[in-house]
Amino acid sequence: MAARTKTTKDRPSYRCTECGWQTAKWLGRCPECQAWGTVEEYGTPAVRTTTPGRVTTSALPIGQVDGRTATARTTGVPELDRVLGGGLVPGAVVLLAGEPGVGKSTLLLDVAAKSASEEHRTLYVTGEESASQVRLRADRIGALDDHLYLAAETDLSAVLGHLDAVKPSLLILDSVQTVASPEIDGAPGGMAQVREVAGALIRASKERGMSTLLVGHVTKDGAIAGPRLLEHLVDVVLHFEGDRHARLRLVRGVKNRYGATDEVGCFELHDEGITGLTDPSGLFLTRRDEPVPGTCLTVTLEGRRPLVAEVQALTVDSQIPSPRRTTSGLETSRVSMMLAVLEQRGRISALGKRDIYSATVGGVKLSEPAADLAIALALASAASDTPLPKNLVAIGEVGLAGEVRRVTGVQRRLSEAHRLGFTHALVPGDPGKVPAGMKVLEVADIGDALRVLPRSRRRDAPREAEDRR
Repeated sequence: MAARTKTTKDRPSYRCTECGWQTAKWLGRCPECQAWGTVEEYGTPAVRTTTPGRVTTSALPIGQVDGRTATARTTGVPELDRVLGGGLVPGAVVLLAGEPGVGKSTLLLDVAAKSASEEHRTLYVTGEESASQVRLRADRIGALDDHLYLAAETDLSAVLGHLDAVKPSLLILDSVQTVASPEIDGAPGGMAQVREVAGALIRASKERGMSTLLVGHVTKDGAIAGPRLLEHLVDVVLHFEGDRHARLRLVRGVKNRYGATDEVGCFELHDEGITGLTDPSGLFLTRRDEPVPGTCLTVTLEGRRPLVAEVQALTVDSQIPSPRRTTSGLETSRVSMMLAVLEQRGRISALGKRDIYSATVGGVKLSEPAADLAIALALASAASDTPLPKNLVAIGEVGLAGEVRRVTGVQRRLSEAHRLGFTHALVPGDPGKVPAGMKVLEVADIGDALRVLPRSRRRDAPREAEDRR
């Protein structure tokens, strides 16, 4: 009798116990989730066929679909509504991620209380704290409402049971990594568990027309922990950013199916809770009667919002062979580039032998190239111990050849600076329409920009003057 040939149906299959990835051969490491020793044999895969089923809702021409059911409802926090595109849409699932201690739970508890009403109940489920701990925070920030329900659960089936009992219009789960399903193997926070919990809550939100806010953990690199599929399944992804030692907090939209993704909400975290900032520029400025050497103002764009920020620099004689280069709120690489441009193109020779410290005011982080000109002027002002003129802002990208390049949103930046009382600006060529009463000086290169420094008080003469002597 001829030997029986092993068919594809008889071959064993292997599956990763963490993420569910399947393969026809055994591997020591899962290529999907990069976990070691999780690929196990689970038997012959069953052949599945899908037959047409009963249609739940009939297909309609798109013009006949009622769009009123997707109307956004305000959260009671205007800054969060700005990022969401007007508020929370019924059935929408929002993922809010941020580092530990940045203020995610405080913000969401405030949202839960302000959005709760007799017609719209709110259910706050905590898996990281006890109910009494959340109540203490609610007392401190004044987030109490009779229509706000609180539960401490880590079991998915219990969370779904609370949905049947409370019937909320808004569900807040803090956090998705702490809830586990008894039907899935693995500890809470694993890839399979996060995927199952998120999938079940998304289905419940769509079926009930309930808005859902999920809190997500982040890795040490700042990325959202768990499978990337979670970000694809939800409707909105928000990042909660901020230095825990500063008051400013930013909510930045990364994905939004109902609005723009270039909006930013500004908040201030304090002992009494968290409040939205409609005009946050005051946090990034130091009000002085007289200008101080080593300071320069610029206007940065956070999303669509222009913010006036202050750059500070300090240069001192170095006591060590390798001078220090310290930055706070600025990219070290951008500061190093501006130092090289000032030395080579601006003819300032004393910077290489000094300790240089540069920072921003108020904890704001400046990463866009539009702050290059302000950084360069602050460094030159500190090196020459000469203050820049009062009420001056500098906007522009500086190239390695010393040229000052155009940046986006110059008109919006100038309008914001003019609204705050600044009367002079250094900008690249062709800035467009200038606000009435504001004097704008167009500069082509770093040499033109350095002419705003009064030469009479310069402590370090340029190389050109040294050469002439």
